[in-house]
Amino acid sequence: MSPSRSPAVELTVPGPDGERTVRVSNPDKVYFPALGITKREVVDYYLSVAEPLLRAIGDRPTTLKRFVDGVDGEPFYQKRVPKGAPDWVRTATITFPSGRTADEVCPTEPAVLAWAANLGTLDFHPWPVRSADPDHPDELRIDLDPQPGTDFADAVAVAGVLRDVLTDAGLVGWPKTSGGRGVHVTVPIRPEWTFTEVRRAVITIGRRVVAELPDRATLEWWKESRGERVFLDYNQACRDRTVASAWSVRGRPKATVSTPVTWDELPEVDPDQFNLRTVPGLLAERGDPHAQLGEHAGGLEKVLGDWAEADAANGLGDLPYPPDYPKMPGEPKRVQPSRAKSPTS
Repeated sequence: MSPSRSPAVELTVPGPDGERTVRVSNPDKVYFPALGITKREVVDYYLSVAEPLLRAIGDRPTTLKRFVDGVDGEPFYQKRVPKGAPDWVRTATITFPSGRTADEVCPTEPAVLAWAANLGTLDFHPWPVRSADPDHPDELRIDLDPQPGTDFADAVAVAGVLRDVLTDAGLVGWPKTSGGRGVHVTVPIRPEWTFTEVRRAVITIGRRVVAELPDRATLEWWKESRGERVFLDYNQACRDRTVASAWSVRGRPKATVSTPVTWDELPEVDPDQFNLRTVPGLLAERGDPHAQLGEHAGGLEKVLGDWAEADAANGLGDLPYPPDYPKMPGEPKRVQPSRAKSPTS
């Protein structure tokens, strides 16, 4: 027998041209059993962080990662605007690598966040573009992903070197916890380069980080080659690849939040300290460390010029794309090293 449903509630949320009514169905449904966090708490959380969250994802095509049965259920990515969306939910048209298009949710006001949370959305995954120009990223994002045998402290160490490399390139990086063991660094850029060029820039930057920390950082796409190092996931820069936004609740038992921090704070924080119940208070106390992020857009001229040309002269070309991606010009074979090296009969 399924548990009884709690009565729906209607929330009044201020909007740009008047109040919105957001219906929250079954508000007492438990989304995080270990902590007893309900759907209503998730909705309230997103309303409490609406200002900085909309600064991070506002006017961006955004994939919704939905956990309709809570964190113990199977999530799915909603890449097209759900049927029955209110008319005040704006959309933006994005193009997938296959050439197909879709209208995706484009958050512009707090009510959209509450509406999405009512659908079971925990993570918001924005594209690194604005709706007016969905083919030219205005953010270069670097995902530092600790592999087995490494942890958050290793990701922090690699992030420190990454910061220096970005400075050498004339770029400014803004760190946040991933909500897990990793670190995400967002680099605002002018929207003058394609997804392919931005991905190449991430690879080029990553190669300089790996050169400084070869025993702690890697760009190896194949897991068997990564070892106990932090993977700089360059393929997160591909078209239609995203990371959870700042202020997103992650679908983990502890309800951790991907939280912006300063570079000075990063070595001292425990990512588990940032969760759905603690972050609103921290935001009220210290504000948004990334509030000025959009004011520091840089260029990729040095990275895609001198640095990439030097790599090419040294025989360093492209790296493999994800397996579901179309074969790209100049891409090496997508073959695991262990299989490529197998003796032939």
